[in-house]
Amino acid sequence: MTDIHEQLSNVEIKLAFQDDLVETLNQIVIGQQQQLDLLQQQVQLLYQQFKSLQPSDIADLAQEVPPPHY
Repeated sequence: MTDIHEQLSNVEIKLAFQDDLVETLNQIVIGQQQQLDLLQQQVQLLYQQFKSLQPSDIADLAQEVPPPHY
């Protein structure tokens, strides 16, 4: 009987560690999803700003000055 109780105790300990690990990983995934959401919002904002640029806001190739090392 002692062997069965010891095995059951070991299984309960392992389960407790696994529950803790799953919760930790879940919190990491939640944090990563929040970061992805923020990055998607930032990309969307940049895309909207890029779309709103007028051709007059962008220099022509003739207006561009080559870098000094040329």
